[in-house]
Amino acid sequence: MAASLRRVPPWAWLVAIVAASFAFRALLARGIAAPFVIVDEIIWSELARGIGDDLEPVLRGEPNPGYSLVYPVLLAPVYALFESLPDAYGAVKTLNALLMSLAAVPAYLLARRVVGTGLSLLAAALAVLVPSLAYTGTVMTENVFYPLFLVVSLALVLVLEHPSWRRVLLLAALVAVAFATRVQAATFVPAILLAPLVLALVAGLGLRETARRYARLYGAFALLGVAALVARLAAGRSPDEALGAYEPVGEASYEVGEVLRYTLWHAAELTLYLLVIPVAATVLLVLRARSLDRPLQTLLAATLALTACFVPAVAAFASVFSERIEERNMFYLAPLFVVLLLAWVERGAIRPRTASVLAASACALLVLAIPFDRFLATPAITDTLMLLPLWSLQDRIGADWIALATLALTASLAVVLLLVPRRFALALPLLLGVLWLLASRPIWSGTHGFERFSEGVRFQGIRAQHRDWIDRALPDGAAAAFLWTGRTDSLTVHQNEFFSRGVGPVYYLDDRTPGFLPETKVSIDPRTGLVTLPDGKPVTDEHVLADSTFEPIGEAIALDVGWGIRLWRIDPPLVSASRVDGLYPNDTWSGETVTYARRRCEPGLLLVELSSDPALFLEPQTVVAWAGDGKTASVRLAPGDHVVLRIPVAPRPGEDDCRVTFTVTPTAVPAQVTGGESDDERVLGAHFNSFRYTPLDS
Repeated sequence: MAASLRRVPPWAWLVAIVAASFAFRALLARGIAAPFVIVDEIIWSELARGIGDDLEPVLRGEPNPGYSLVYPVLLAPVYALFESLPDAYGAVKTLNALLMSLAAVPAYLLARRVVGTGLSLLAAALAVLVPSLAYTGTVMTENVFYPLFLVVSLALVLVLEHPSWRRVLLLAALVAVAFATRVQAATFVPAILLAPLVLALVAGLGLRETARRYARLYGAFALLGVAALVARLAAGRSPDEALGAYEPVGEASYEVGEVLRYTLWHAAELTLYLLVIPVAATVLLVLRARSLDRPLQTLLAATLALTACFVPAVAAFASVFSERIEERNMFYLAPLFVVLLLAWVERGAIRPRTASVLAASACALLVLAIPFDRFLATPAITDTLMLLPLWSLQDRIGADWIALATLALTASLAVVLLLVPRRFALALPLLLGVLWLLASRPIWSGTHGFERFSEGVRFQGIRAQHRDWIDRALPDGAAAAFLWTGRTDSLTVHQNEFFSRGVGPVYYLDDRTPGFLPETKVSIDPRTGLVTLPDGKPVTDEHVLADSTFEPIGEAIALDVGWGIRLWRIDPPLVSASRVDGLYPNDTWSGETVTYARRRCEPGLLLVELSSDPALFLEPQTVVAWAGDGKTASVRLAPGDHVVLRIPVAPRPGEDDCRVTFTVTPTAVPAQVTGGESDDERVLGAHFNSFRYTPLDS
């Protein structure tokens, strides 16, 4: 049996690794209900749809503001093939599983530079066991950039080995492709220029010899840089504009102290991600770098240069723009450290006593630099996956014990590294793979995992039975504008536009949805109800989506009952049939009074969904509705209750409008009721969740 397995060619094993990873990840990805990295997944899907439909990358109908296009181009055939966006979403996740699984190929080729075939295949397998392959369930550029990062790393190693013109130009071309995939690839340039200097230090080469040997590399990148700069200046564009939609990254001010602090946190989290052992093994290789063979010195230099540039760059970005640990921007480095671990194992797992203890201890303790109380939070679900198992553990043992539990884990890994016999050193990378598999379960299906989080996000955005309920209701070829009032979660906009092709332009009344996507502010004339654009022209869309606080004059043709999002058929221009005053901006909370007015009103029935908050009110509240000159309806609202108040309405003689005034008693101020736990000084009454008017003759 063993002899038969040895006769299987390496390429067949490699194909099997890719195929197994692809099948496993594609199956898992079916459990992701909806996009949850908002608004990134909206951006990449929109661009891909534009290319697939009209060969034009557009974002909500507007030209691409500068986002990278390689990933949308790869997705475009999927959106061209599938008319149903839920079906396209499933196909995209399947394609992601293939793209990310292909990382096994460059990982294998990198490993073959320094270890034998068997260990190289193990490197390929570990490359597709990294926890971040969970991103196959997202519409994110990580799915392409991960294998591409390893391809560029391989090209860098080849250039360091032999800097021929062909290899240098190939490396430059691959960096350009990587930059067209993800702007973060700009960090490759300083890493590539640093790598020969690191190799000179590692191998004991002189600077003059290094400069002469890599003159082609430095010359080529200098010429390309000058050419790109001249071309931009000639076109009247600043160098920062090369970052496209990420131009603010180049314009931001970075504080040295903050960048250093975030760099420490990112280095600590990368060590946690790698579970200490590969990092400690790399440190041991660095300590005896001069005695290593040249192929291993070359790979070591490339890894150190890439790490020295990517980790601080990611940390600098995080210190200003996200204020979180951006593991998803640096996990690409993991296979490089894994290959170095395998090389260390194959060369005898040499562990000088003092150096080994110091290296293992330092790596184990470094992880404690992470402020867990700060980063074990919701943002980790999308950006810092290796914290999710710790977050799940914290739910069981409490926040006070999580640092000690982490130290126990990292110290145990350090002890294993120090004590495992050399003849069993292969157990170390195998242990790494097992632990990654164990960590993947809470990342994927745990309390704070991808599956549950995506289900929650879907629930926050769409509660209809079919995710593409809008497309199912619209006439063929029709589009509906979405008017966001700010009363519902912005996910009602994002989820519906992701799953329905028929969602067209997005309008907003007060504040735009988060994410800076193209949107248009509109105004409602308080007298006529006419909805107008910034230039004063009326909105003329024939179909409109809106929550229940905006009711146009038209015919409702579909409804997401959960959120009260209705699809309306309009006889343009768009006119608001009703007006609600007395609710706080972007909220369903009322104050002491709320006024509902309906234009062109006929006798009918107004249904108002109300709810109370048991965190603020311990006693029942009373909501009274006044129409005309007298009280028409009232309801006693117990804490936590959801009720529907039914109010008959009719216009006054000689008028076209109906008006209802609501009073809420008692009210409460959260800052006073919660004993200082809240700084909310608003006077709050009840939640007015929806208004629904029905004429008597309907």
